[in-house]
Amino acid sequence: MAGTGLAGAVDTYLGDVRDRVVGTLLRDLPDLAPSGLAGLVSSYPSRPGKALRPALCLAACGVLGGDGDQPLNSAVALELFHNAFLIHDDIQDESEQRRGGPTLHAQFGTATAINVGNATNLVGLRRLMENRALLGSQLAWRIIQETELMMRHSIEGQAIELRWIADNACGLDVDDYYRMCLKKTSWYTCIYPCRVGALVARQGTGEPTGFDHYGWYLGAAFQIQDDLLNITGDYHAYGKEICGDL
Repeated sequence: MAGTGLAGAVDTYLGDVRDRVVGTLLRDLPDLAPSGLAGLVSSYPSRPGKALRPALCLAACGVLGGDGDQPLNSAVALELFHNAFLIHDDIQDESEQRRGGPTLHAQFGTATAINVGNATNLVGLRRLMENRALLGSQLAWRIIQETELMMRHSIEGQAIELRWIADNACGLDVDDYYRMCLKKTSWYTCIYPCRVGALVARQGTGEPTGFDHYGWYLGAAFQIQDDLLNITGDYHAYGKEICGDL
């Protein structure tokens, strides 16, 4: 049952964005050889999800007075990059469940899952290339630059966490955790979507830094909540195995 007040309005907005973004993603998915690869790329997006990242992109553009249709293609690309991260992250974490179903590597094997993750990133890159016709060459290039920055931070953040696991690091403090949150989660979950939305709203003029602190704090809160749910949550509500991240 839908909530009321602010929480209900947020749930409704997220649901509307998910229907719009995922509907566009699935409808415009390119043909990929061999047959069946496109179906695997669509597997994670077709499962229940929050669509938080494209929602932040569209909302940031809207709050700055931008055209609500102009950032849609970038929001679809963002959702594709997110799902590619999930596929690869599930392999690295040896997770068995994702969004209420088996992970791709558990279902089809690690080699196939890695390839599907790469294909998902490829389709996301193609969407960004299409921005050249939709937004103009200069703005499309700015968004690609933001994407490269986001991916660098995210990969470095994942490397930090993987090193902790490999080294069995037990002497970490709060600052270590927050740095990991900033690099691994805040950049691609919140900061990057808001920056892309701001760029589109302002047609590439100025620096898209106005949402950076907001995105950093929201991303940290998101990661903390996710870590807590992974320890204490209910599987049916959480959609992943409990304590899998440990």
